[in-house]
Amino acid sequence: MPGDFLDSKLLDAELQLALRVADAADAVSLAGFTSRSFSVMRKADKSEVTEIDRNTETAITNILRAERPNHSVFGEEHGIVGPADAKFQWVIDPIDGTSNFVRGVPVWASLIALVHDNMPVLGVVSAPAMRMRWWAHAAGDAFFNGDKIRVSEIDELRRASLSITVNKYWHDIDPDGRLEKLQRGVSRVRGYGDFWQHMLVAQGAVDIAIDSIGLAPYDIAALVPIVQQAGGQCTDRLGVADWRANSLVTSNSLLHTATLAHLPK
Repeated sequence: MPGDFLDSKLLDAELQLALRVADAADAVSLAGFTSRSFSVMRKADKSEVTEIDRNTETAITNILRAERPNHSVFGEEHGIVGPADAKFQWVIDPIDGTSNFVRGVPVWASLIALVHDNMPVLGVVSAPAMRMRWWAHAAGDAFFNGDKIRVSEIDELRRASLSITVNKYWHDIDPDGRLEKLQRGVSRVRGYGDFWQHMLVAQGAVDIAIDSIGLAPYDIAALVPIVQQAGGQCTDRLGVADWRANSLVTSNSLLHTATLAHLPK
């Protein structure tokens, strides 16, 4: 951990800023979601984007640049803004779950992370359409809507609740059906998807979450401090703790090794 930034008072101040930023993001995104008056475009990677995504990121970036001019901001829509050599970088996904947003499904959120020494030390996940918000920093506990949260104590796969998002890339590397075998070996399987499944792990409502392959850093960074400070574990599918990886597995820690052993490599 970056020891010079783990002073709780300093992190508390950054968290208060992040929560204010989340309020501003919610105001833009929720108004757009409620009105349904937006256009949908396709980015180069064929993923959906709306002007609400871009406007939300602009609102976030404007506050962060005004309040922390020595920090940089790395967002999904606008890339890196601010000093390239900044010691602190805010990593932003203005709307995680844009496909849900477009279709009127309320499972979407703004993801706000602060990274120092290449490590996410603070995360806020705000899902205004569900009236849900999670947050944590590296010198404190994890919270959901103001209440402290903790991962589950389930220690056997056969008793575990699993959320999994299987996409084409998983199928491409899994000709032997290892993921299907894993799903048959647990107690309950659901597909909550995107940020939500990992936040449910942090809350102790789900024991394991396996995301799709093809993630970006802004999909992961804000989730890591919340899951970790709740007692959970975050790695990619190979077991490496890397928020810049293209995959994410979270668990209550007790089931992590067993879960990774069942995944295709």
